[in-house]
Order: sequence, then C-alpha cells, then structure tokens
Amino acid sequence: MKLPLEIFIGLRYTRAKRRNHFISFISMISMLGIALGVMALIVVLSVMNGFEKELRGRILGMVSHVTVTSFRGPLQEWEALRMQSLQQPHVIGAAPYTEAEAMISNLSSVSGALIRGIDPSYEKTVSEIHENMKFGSLDDLVAGEYGIVLGSGLANTLDVVPGDRVTMITPQATASPVGFLPRLRRFRVVGIFEIGVYEYDRSSALINFEDASRLFRMDGGVSGVRLKLDDLDLAPQVRSELKQQIGLEYWVSDWTLRHSNYFKAVRTEKTVMFIILSLIVAVAAFNIVSTLVMVVTDKQSDIAILRTLGMSPTSIMWVFMVQGTLIGLIGMLIGLASGVTIAAHIDTIVPALEQFFHTQFLPRGVYPITDLPSEMKQSDVIKISLLSFGISIVATLYPAMRASRTRPAEALRYE
Repeated sequence: MKLPLEIFIGLRYTRAKRRNHFISFISMISMLGIALGVMALIVVLSVMNGFEKELRGRILGMVSHVTVTSFRGPLQEWEALRMQSLQQPHVIGAAPYTEAEAMISNLSSVSGALIRGIDPSYEKTVSEIHENMKFGSLDDLVAGEYGIVLGSGLANTLDVVPGDRVTMITPQATASPVGFLPRLRRFRVVGIFEIGVYEYDRSSALINFEDASRLFRMDGGVSGVRLKLDDLDLAPQVRSELKQQIGLEYWVSDWTLRHSNYFKAVRTEKTVMFIILSLIVAVAAFNIVSTLVMVVTDKQSDIAILRTLGMSPTSIMWVFMVQGTLIGLIGMLIGLASGVTIAAHIDTIVPALEQFFHTQFLPRGVYPITDLPSEMKQSDVIKISLLSFGISIVATLYPAMRASRTRPAEALRYE
C-alpha cells in the first residue's frame, strides 16, 4: 500500500536509529510519560467512580429515595398515602417511618441518637438494613415489646450487646407533682446493624413504629412515608409527579435534595483529580516538544535537501507532525491497555500487594470502605484517550512549524 510521502518519511524517521542516542532516550521517556499519565487517569477515575457508587449505595441503603411528610404534623392516613404512592410507575416499595431525637443511656454511658420507628415488614422493601444485620433481625422489633436495634458504632459507644437493656430519654416531658420530668423507657437490644457509613452506624437506632408513636405521643401517626425507586436517578421526576398527584398539603422530598452537597463534593473532587493527573500527560507532551526540536536540528540538512527536491513547507511540517503524533499514539495505546487491565483487576491486585507488603492500605478502623472498588466507564476512557492524543498533536505544532521555516541555503552552507 502506497503511503503519502509525508507519512512515509515521518515513519522512516521514527523507525531509524538516530546518531544521537540522547534523542532516542527522550523519545522513549515521552512515550512512557504519556503511557503513565493515561494509565493513572484511567485507574484513579475508575476507583473514584467505584467509591462514589459504593458510598451512594450504602447511604441510600439507609436513607430513602423519596420521602412524603405532612405539613400538619404526624401523618395519620399513612396507609392510604402508601398505597397511592405505590401506584407511581417507578415506585417499588413504600414504608411508614417515625423519626425523632433522643438520649440513650447504659449505666454510665450516654449518647444522643436519631431514633427511627419502622414497620419491619415494610422496611425491607425500602432499605437494605436487613441485609447488613450483624446480630438479630428486624423481625424482632415486635410492637409492645420495646425492642431496639442499634448501629454498630452506637452499640460500641454504649458498650452493649444483644440482650442488654438501655434507657431511652425523650425530649417530651411529663408533668408530675414535683414538676416536669423527662419521659423514660427501657428497651431491650435485639439486634445490631452495620451499614458501613460512620454517620449512620454511630447515631442510628431502630424501634417499632407503634412503640415510637406511643413514646413520642404521635397518637398512632407517623412522621411520613419512605419510597424506594427502581432507578434512583429518577427521584426528581417521581418527586414532581407525586407532588402533583397528592396535593399541596404534603411535603415531598428526595435524596438529591437532602444529600446534594455530599455528592457534589465527590464530583468536584473527581474533576480536580482529573485536572491534576492530566498534568502528567502535559509534562510528557513537553518532552515530545524537546524531542522534535532536537530532531529538527539534527535533520537540518535532510530538510534542506527535501526542500530543494520540491517538497513544500507544509509537507515538511506534516513529516514531523507524523513523527510526534506517532510517539503520542503509541504512549496512549500502552497507557490505555495497562490502565484498563489494572482497573479491571484492581480487586485482586490490591489484596496481593497488601499481602506482599504485610499491610492494609485502608484500615477498617479509619475508613468506611476497606477495599478499593472500581467502576470503569467507557466515557471516561474515551475522554482520557482523546485528551492525551490531542495534547500530543498540539505538542508537535511548534517543532513542525520550525522545521517548515528551514532555509535550504543556510542549512547546506557548511555541508
């Protein structure tokens, strides 16, 4: 197959053994630099995607996708509202809940807690707490028996195990002859759960919603209804449709409103990391500039001869652009192959490294996630590849333009 003259000469210059081995060394460093940058970008973004997915799954396994509450106080007609919500196309689960703050004590240990009253039979359709029980079961929360399920961090703070009893102190006061006294109630610990998010494991406690209604004087009502969707990204759409359906007397919220700042921070961190790691590719591109400048200087006589044979300045420019672009393309392909391979097998590579170095990169007592999850997105891989290839092309412009301005008479003066 006949190649255009510019491409043929550019490939020949790339394959030829140069008299100046330093130029070959700089070319190899440029290629490896681009490969390293592309590999680092793919691996880091894949790990950050995995962390975001894992944390979002754990957080949304505890909180609701969509929440319906009443402006008038406790929700009495929750059963009818629950059935009405289930008629929405993307709603796959609905459960009543009661939410309040209280103090929980055990002997000399006292801690504040967010108390959530649940219906165990319905709760399994809207959360994943039942899948993260370390001890006991949500079915042990029987109305009237005053059982309680604690988060693992809260249980450690109170130094309790299943079977122990704790005292709950509510903000509501009871009038007595000696004044107002706080309401107290003894609960038996029937289970411990661990979601993997410190905020919830440290401060959450679950009781039966009927017990919560009596304890917090809600007259049989609940705080609201929690909904689970088949696609959590449709939460804003479902919120808008449900709000129009049930009327203005109810407040409808979703997870994008309650946790928007957190996930925006994660996306911002991902963007910053992308920009920082892109600098590796940019530094490698500077090496391409250095390589081509030295090649142009080394090939002054060759360029002059090509010009005298009738090759135009534009063709000369294309010769060196082909050479520099090929360096960037090879580096990009090496980095792409290695980055995709590492990102796809990081779940086996990291444990092997931990075992080899006899350490743990993410200690359980410090980080909520002890392994490195990875989610490689095709859009990220394409974006990184185009970025590195584009930077490589831009890096060839100055040396190629310098070569195209070579004057044959001056270049051949001392030959």
